[in-house]
Amino acid sequence: MKLVLLSGWGIDARIWQPLAPYWPDGVEVITPDWPGYRASPGLERANDLAALAEAMRGTRPAEAVWIGWSLGALLAAALLDHLPTPRGLIRLGMAERFTDAPGCRVSFAELRAFRRAFRRDPEAIRQRFLARQLGGEAQPDQALQALTRLIGPRPPADTATLDAGLAWLATLETTGPLARSGCPNATLIGEHDPLFDAAALSEAEVLPGTGHCPQLAMPERLARTLVATARALLATGATA
Repeated sequence: MKLVLLSGWGIDARIWQPLAPYWPDGVEVITPDWPGYRASPGLERANDLAALAEAMRGTRPAEAVWIGWSLGALLAAALLDHLPTPRGLIRLGMAERFTDAPGCRVSFAELRAFRRAFRRDPEAIRQRFLARQLGGEAQPDQALQALTRLIGPRPPADTATLDAGLAWLATLETTGPLARSGCPNATLIGEHDPLFDAAALSEAEVLPGTGHCPQLAMPERLARTLVATARALLATGATA
């Protein structure tokens, strides 16, 4: 079984490293960076989904189950309209949308203001976002320190890439692409995720005792859950 793990806004593929010791035998894990992150070249137009699909084509085999976390889940769903359909898609820490939908705690107006503030002071706003998304963990300050040790203190992506990511958070949704592709899918959201409320949790498998970043809070349990969920999706696809 192949799993392709896709990271979220302002955080690169190193977010998956805590899970590395816990993958069972027979599971191949691929953790590509999005264009513009770390050594990956950025897109000529940072908000071009078609160009994003071409850049990611070789790193996301159709025979895999894709696991998108946060913005990564929105982008993975959007790319279903541009790439061969994978064997399954797991949305981790993401509902139907990020803003202005049942279960979303972030409004479109709030995200628009956040984007304006980001353009004035990108690094301060990135740090604010990181702190907010870790607010649901049992020890958020320690979680932020652990994340900083993992990905480093410097932004992992250029400003244009991060700004495009905020635009995608405001506009992308998962329901349409999933319906058009027929891709088997599942949603996992942390019990204390500060970005989503009870309405979103009611439509998801709830990860108890964690928030938006279970990779830091419960890596062993998350790895087991992702593998079990992926296997269930593969079984669904095989019998469809």
